[in-house]
Order: sequence, then structure tokens, then C-alpha cells
Amino acid sequence: MNILVCISNVPDTTSKINFTEDHKAFDVNGVQFIINPNDEFGLTRAIWFQQKNQATVTVVTVGDSSCEPILRKCLAIGANKAIRIDTSAKDGFYVATQLKSLCEKEKYDIIICGRESIDYNGGMVPGMLAQMLKLPFVTNCISMEVIDNVVNAKREIDGGIESISSSLPIIIGAQKGLVEESDLIIPNMRGIMQARQKPLDVIDPVSSSAKSSVEKFQKPQEKESVKLVASENIDELISLLHNEAKVI
Repeated sequence: MNILVCISNVPDTTSKINFTEDHKAFDVNGVQFIINPNDEFGLTRAIWFQQKNQATVTVVTVGDSSCEPILRKCLAIGANKAIRIDTSAKDGFYVATQLKSLCEKEKYDIIICGRESIDYNGGMVPGMLAQMLKLPFVTNCISMEVIDNVVNAKREIDGGIESISSSLPIIIGAQKGLVEESDLIIPNMRGIMQARQKPLDVIDPVSSSAKSSVEKFQKPQEKESVKLVASENIDELISLLHNEAKVI
């Protein structure tokens, strides 16, 4: 079984976020980058397939050399090899186009993407990639087993859980539930040392253009101060809700 896990390099949510160029560019200075959490759930599930089914796990990202520490961490977690497509991730369509080119050159049985990245939360890449490759696609996936070339998966839907069966190859949009946070693999010293010997290939991008662009970044407005009302002062509470909050 040959598995490709698509990795996004995203800012840690504890990092202080700023913008440059009149709020048109993200300021990376002082920002700690991590593996996109949804991608890491998918990577962990791929490693389970590796351990149980002798699967080969490849990780790929679209980005410049600053992404390589994240790829090395993926290798330390257990991936067999890594690929970096040497171009900036301009938008979801552009990223999907680069991944499509890679997937057309190498046969993958399972392609795992996070259902969305935690920076832009677009959730576009796996669906676009599935359409481009004409492959079945299961997003919001919380369970996946493969038996005799048949995938049995479950995904979250509004009001419940849907069970799906499909043949390989397939594209999965991973999220928490596919594995749990307690299942995530923390690289040990042996894994870190082995990662240095594993291949990390850098390949050129294919010609493509983005379909969208950033006009401006804007931080959420700071929360206003709150007023505390004593539990026994119901009249004041009602007055504030009526005259200031205007919700009653």
C-alpha cells in the first residue's frame, strides 16, 4: 500500500500574529510553525497502516525551504520519505494543482489531507484534488479501515455519522477522530536520528496560476470590557440587557 500524506506548515496558535505591507502580507518573524493538526491526525493513521500493513508513507508539502523542519519532524514520526514542491502556496487551487502533478507521476492508493488548515480554514485542497484526479473523496473522516482493496470509512455529517465504502484509490479529509490527540506520535531520539538519513526530495513546481489573492488581513476586534451584575440585582440586569445590549 502506497500512502501520500499532504502536510501544511501553519503558525502555532500561541504565536503573536502581525502583518506587514499595509496588512497585505503575513509577518513570519517570531512565529513558530507546526504541522497542521488535521494533517497530523492523518499522518498518524498512515503510520498505523505502515505498522500493520507494511504501507509506504510519503509526506509532501508545497512551500519554500522554511518548511523542511516540519517535513523532518514527519520523517521522525515515521514517514518513509518526504517531498517538498519548491514554491509558495499561493492559494488552494494552486496547491491542488501542484499535488495533482505529483499524484499523476506516482501511484498512491490513499491520499490523506487534513480536512482544512488552521490558518486559512479554506477546506478546499482535498476536494479540488479529488475532482482533478477523478477519485472518490471522504472528508470529515473519523474512521477508516482497508480490507482487500475496499475502504470502509465514517465521516461526520450534520446530525450524525455517515458510513461509506469505496475501492482504492481514494482521497481522505482527515480530522480528530481518525485518531485521537492521545494517539499522536511524539518523535523520540531514535526517530529524530533516523529522519536525518531518510530522503527529502525537492522538486520543481508545474506551471499554474492562483485563482484568488489576499486583499488585506485584519485582526478580530478586541473584546469589549464586561459589566458584572450581582446575582440578586435582577432589575439592573434587565435594564442593561434592554438599554445597552438591546437584546430584550
